[in-house]
Amino acid sequence: MADLLRVTQLTKTYAAGGPPWARRHVAAVNDVSLSVGRGRTLGLVGESGSGKSTLGRCILGLATPDSGSVIFDGTEITGLRGPALRAFRRRLQPVFQDPWGSLDPRWPVGRSVREALDCYRIGTPADRMARTRDLFARVGLDPALASRLPTHLSGGQRQRVAIAAALASEPELIVADEPVSALDMSVQAQVLNLFMDLQRDLGVAFVFITHDLGVVEHVSDDIAVMTRGVLVEQGTTDQVMHAPRHDYTRTLLAAIPRLPEPQS
Repeated sequence: MADLLRVTQLTKTYAAGGPPWARRHVAAVNDVSLSVGRGRTLGLVGESGSGKSTLGRCILGLATPDSGSVIFDGTEITGLRGPALRAFRRRLQPVFQDPWGSLDPRWPVGRSVREALDCYRIGTPADRMARTRDLFARVGLDPALASRLPTHLSGGQRQRVAIAAALASEPELIVADEPVSALDMSVQAQVLNLFMDLQRDLGVAFVFITHDLGVVEHVSDDIAVMTRGVLVEQGTTDQVMHAPRHDYTRTLLAAIPRLPEPQS
């Protein structure tokens, strides 16, 4: 089966500070290649500043790479404009670390979930209302919460609303950038289980961006490890977690909290 997403030799640079004549360019992403299979989850791991979020933005079409390609379902997306770009964005959706970035504080959260349905004119108005209620139930929320403002919900509830909004257009791929790092441990587990349930039930593929290898171990089929803009290791979850080839990966593994071995 062909890959749903293929990134090839992608590079993205940004100008560092200083006057125009003295600025230097720093490669946030440097010659990165990876792929995501249909219905699979790729865990993209690295410390803050490793370039993983920039790579995610390039995949989403929110940043334009300097070179390389992003091919989604056989189509090069980096040059898409107008209706073609609009159609692409329906099939690929983001979930950000802070749900405030995708929820208008002035709107009831149900309107934020329904926005994609309205934008793409999916179904009748009555269909959209029913779909919104179904999406709340799908992510484990009481549909009655749809009338509340984001400030009236907990952090975990807001993140579930953001996931429901991402699902509204029935995407084939979701790029989730640190979606649980701002949540406490018990809520993290609930949201991670939700991602796994969505993949099983809906066949959605994920790029799951995080700094925590311990998190992606439980949700990912494959893992790619980045540092300083470079992809240093990738493989199946079992390969990366139990037979890492790169020193940086071994350092990340050593940082995962572990329970002490019971003494006999």
